[in-house]
Amino acid sequence: MQTKVSATELARKLGDILGKVRYRRDVFVVERNSEPVAKLSPLPSRSDTTLSEAFSAWVETEPSEDRFADDLERVNRADRPPANP
Repeated sequence: MQTKVSATELARKLGDILGKVRYRRDVFVVERNSEPVAKLSPLPSRSDTTLSEAFSAWVETEPSEDRFADDLERVNRADRPPANP
């Protein structure tokens, strides 16, 4: 999604706008005096993997060893919250 934003609004909401660029992959066109001056867009990431591709990769992997589930259970039992957080 591409959204127009004034330079003033960008200055006031920089953290929020950068969060939308990073996590929602939104694109913002920054305007000054109603003229576009810049474009904020996410950088290409190494993991532009779709959910479908990730699921396919997971299905195609070798089944885990039977001991793996036992190891996870042992780790979960040993995990205790700190006495004084």
